[in-house]
Amino acid sequence: MDVNCKIYGFLTCILQALLLSSATLEPFDLLYDNGVEAFYKGDYGNVVRYMESALKSFSEVRQTRIRCRLKCSDQHRFDSFLTDKIFEVILYRGHCLNQCIDGKIGAQSMHKISEDVIQDFNRRNPYNYLQLAYRKLGQLDKAASAAHTYFQANPEHVEMGEDLEQYKAQKGVKEEDFIDRESRPHQKTFFAGVKLYDKGNYEESVTLFEEALTEYYRADMECRALCEGPQHFEEQKHVLYKYNLYELISDHYTQVLHCQHECVRDLATRPGRLSPVENYLPLHYDYLQFAYFQAGRNEEALECGLTYLLFHEGEEFMSENVEYYREVLGHDGQPRKEAEQYLRRHKQELDLLLIGSSNLGVPYIEGHYWSSSGGREDANRIPSGTDGWMDYVPISAKRNLTMSALQELREGGPLLYENVRLVQNSDTLNGSQRVLFDDVISEDECSELKHLAYTVTAAGDGYKGKMSPHTPNEKFEGATVLKTLKYGYDGRVPLKSARLFYDVSEKARRIIESYFMLNSTLHFSYTHLVCRTAISGQQDHRNDLSHPIHADNCLLDPEANECWKEPPAYTYRDYSALLYLNGDFDGGEFIFTEMDAKTVTASVKPRCGRMVGFSSGGENPHGVRAVTRGQRCAVALWFTLDPLYRELERLQADEVMQALDSQHMWENDLHINPKDEL
Repeated sequence: MDVNCKIYGFLTCILQALLLSSATLEPFDLLYDNGVEAFYKGDYGNVVRYMESALKSFSEVRQTRIRCRLKCSDQHRFDSFLTDKIFEVILYRGHCLNQCIDGKIGAQSMHKISEDVIQDFNRRNPYNYLQLAYRKLGQLDKAASAAHTYFQANPEHVEMGEDLEQYKAQKGVKEEDFIDRESRPHQKTFFAGVKLYDKGNYEESVTLFEEALTEYYRADMECRALCEGPQHFEEQKHVLYKYNLYELISDHYTQVLHCQHECVRDLATRPGRLSPVENYLPLHYDYLQFAYFQAGRNEEALECGLTYLLFHEGEEFMSENVEYYREVLGHDGQPRKEAEQYLRRHKQELDLLLIGSSNLGVPYIEGHYWSSSGGREDANRIPSGTDGWMDYVPISAKRNLTMSALQELREGGPLLYENVRLVQNSDTLNGSQRVLFDDVISEDECSELKHLAYTVTAAGDGYKGKMSPHTPNEKFEGATVLKTLKYGYDGRVPLKSARLFYDVSEKARRIIESYFMLNSTLHFSYTHLVCRTAISGQQDHRNDLSHPIHADNCLLDPEANECWKEPPAYTYRDYSALLYLNGDFDGGEFIFTEMDAKTVTASVKPRCGRMVGFSSGGENPHGVRAVTRGQRCAVALWFTLDPLYRELERLQADEVMQALDSQHMWENDLHINPKDEL
């Protein structure tokens, strides 16, 4: 009997130990650190092992926090405003949370982790290491998946974009391998529904939109639960204030409310973006009401129309749709309960935030991230529906409308110079606000500027010294107007050549301003004399571009068919131009594409004196095909209609020109003393 008891006790201890070890989760920051260390040692097998484990641990910690907070808040509710009861519930809820989290993942996984590591995971940096490791291990399908996942949150990462293009060309890599491993279910389902809707598959889109709504409300609940943890009081150093207990609790709760309010923005923001998709939640009901109508399900259409009006009371197009449904059905309907409860809760939170903000100095609370959106009504006054998500532009794009967007878009103005020839306009270039000129400068001027480039351009100029910022198969060199003027003043290049660069850029600016009939002055945003040179021995089997497809004033998102006007894009740029100096090289054609960054709509072969000009937004995605032999040189110009964003170097160059003019130094370069100061 004693032996059996001992055996039983021994087995019980082993079982408890096993249970405890299975519950303990290895901290994701330590796993990540081990993975980085393995990467720099070239131990790619361990890179995969540690990084995959780190991602799993990170996800499990997050999900455990959500599950435990929801469970404990459900078990210990605030049912009254009695002070003693509130503190009692807080104590019980805290005890419940500690037990739940320790029991699920172990206390060691809940230690404080640095903000830098958290940011690395939020930016999906582990996937960058993973794609490189998987590629080294020859597992290209997994490398493609990791690269795609990273690129979704980092669309400005040029090298990763090039890697993805290479993966697409590899044998054994299928289209289905390019998946976003971190895709958010509510967004993935919604955007899939939009694609079906745009194709006219209304019945199928209804299923996805309904599923997306369910996922959205679940995601909202989880986001709010995550806000209930420790708060970081960035602008309020509590130890410096003599707050009493109630002020401290009020302060903390205000921060929690602010975090929960921001869930509206968070759930509407796609990976790698700063701006939320405007009107995101109401848009679900807008799509649904019209899809249900097209499917002959007017009861559901009325319900969704009424729900949309909860967010946008009195919206004209939806009010008319609702009246139509009422007439057809012969009765009224009710909006959806989940939306009513959602809005009621948010109104209560906003009222509390106004109190908390005024008392405790919480930063300004922005409104909800939905706003009025117009549908289209046809002649028969049947219900109107959205024609696609592009009608709902990001908030940042509306707030940061450039001055060109406020003007009537025109073209065909005078060319100002006798020899300049119009070769193609927007129609023949298959786009809008596009133009191609020839003979903007002469052969002699091309030769002089190309010789100037040979002397003054430096590798990586304009790209933080990166010799090959766009492709490792070419060398990139550049120089600004101010730099060439300084070289000319120092006697290192002919001063008249430096002036030619200045004058030619001004000529290009005037032509673009006049041709597009702009009603305000076009200012220089950046001026660059650039050359791209094919690197010998690296041109066989090239499948990349000299400059990947992009837009100049927004971040191009080909998969979403959108262009986001937010940093690091130069959002203030309005027009762009490229004046070519030569054509004696292979490749290097300038191309316009559709928003998908694949479908070429026009191609321009560079030659001396040829200039292509275009508006800088998402309507004109463009790139440069690979330069496979020789050197391609051009004057690259970007312009803005906003004088606040004028190029500083250009203003300094203007001052240099005025000083040189006043000293009559253009006639004879030899009289210049390099030691003189302007």
